[in-house]
Amino acid sequence: MKILKYILFSLLIAVAIPTEMQAKRMKAPKMYMFGFSASFQDSIVYMTDVQEVEGAWYDTKTKFLMGRQHYSYQLKDFLANNMQQPNRVCVVMYALTRKEAEKKFIKLRKEYTIKAKGKYDVRYLTTADFHFQPVDMSE
Repeated sequence: MKILKYILFSLLIAVAIPTEMQAKRMKAPKMYMFGFSASFQDSIVYMTDVQEVEGAWYDTKTKFLMGRQHYSYQLKDFLANNMQQPNRVCVVMYALTRKEAEKKFIKLRKEYTIKAKGKYDVRYLTTADFHFQPVDMSE
């Protein structure tokens, strides 16, 4: 009888805990992000401006941007189609406030300009050149 109670209690815990601990998806009114692109074949590095994206989704528990890969692919596709730069590694950095995003941007820019001492050809993409489109993650 004790074993049966133990098994039933374990099953109840196994079913109840994951539903309580799941993070919620939340749509941020504004998310600030910028893109970074590098290649293993050349020394050209692309960086976008810090951009305000309305309607981006993030995970409330981990604060991760939902659909990060879609935003990275937007930049990758733009570089491949418009700049004739295929096979680039693209990363999107993001924050909930402009101040946090600009802090990350400045840190990354220093890494590839000042600390690198001219090893990289850093090229900037303005918002007029490229702009992230919101990705619907409501499903």
